[in-house]
Amino acid sequence: MEWRMMTEADLPGVVALAGVVHPQHPERPEVFAERLALAPGFCWVLGERLGYALAHPWSGEAPPLDTLLGALPRPAEALHLHDIALAPEARGKGRAEAMVERLAAVGAAGGIGQMTLVAVAGKGGYWRRRGFWPVAEAAGYGPDAWLMVRALG
Repeated sequence: MEWRMMTEADLPGVVALAGVVHPQHPERPEVFAERLALAPGFCWVLGERLGYALAHPWSGEAPPLDTLLGALPRPAEALHLHDIALAPEARGKGRAEAMVERLAAVGAAGGIGQMTLVAVAGKGGYWRRRGFWPVAEAAGYGPDAWLMVRALG
């Protein structure tokens, strides 16, 4: 089972998996479709509905949950990891970590100096172990949600 670039045909499976993995953070299918359209080089899937990763160049605070971006900032300050999710049967094998490293390498190669994400539901410790540090509370993502940053390069 390998990561591969996401296509439009993958979107129904991505949306379905998001609903299972993140029921407390629902997003419309249009949000996933827009991220793919704006940043296809940063959107990946794992096998058949076993995982996905969505990232995009960004500047400033984390985009609000379930919000269309319209366009990407140029130049971007960071590569924002919108979401990475794995089905329970795909977890524990280093796949998420491998994808985060792949995204970080692509972002750094493109001249982006940092990676950001919003750690939700108490997952800050998980992300700290992967080099991210909390910089601000993330409004609109629920309790104990933090905007986190990691230097690239």
